[in-house]
Amino acid sequence: MFQRILVAVDATPARHAVVRLAGGLASLTGAEVRVVHVVASAATLAAVVPLEGDDEAKAVLDDAVTALRERGVAAEATLATGLTTQIATTIAEAADLFDADLLVLGPHHRSLVETFFTPRVSDTVAHGSTRAVLLAPEKPAED
Repeated sequence: MFQRILVAVDATPARHAVVRLAGGLASLTGAEVRVVHVVASAATLAAVVPLEGDDEAKAVLDDAVTALRERGVAAEATLATGLTTQIATTIAEAADLFDADLLVLGPHHRSLVETFFTPRVSDTVAHGSTRAVLLAPEKPAED
């Protein structure tokens, strides 16, 4: 069924649920997993400002890969960069490069007003992807 799973994580605590769900699926199917984290920057009129430091971004990836490997899942990580408006595209490109069968990510809840002005990354990925997309609930049952 799923042999190559791309897991997109961010720095929020919700990433743990995403990793648990992807790890469970990979354990059942024997799938390879690639974890991607996009280090986002915001563009202003005068400069491009990183929203996260390199050490924090690396820690997010290391944490996810360690959790997957502890479950016996073959996992690797990749760090990507992009503007906040490019996160969904960057995730989709990472899925293409990995030739993923499935993308797993969190739903990134926002207020209705925020969603109107800036679509959620998960919505943009789900509606624009040619691959299967699974949105992990923020607090799934512990396994």
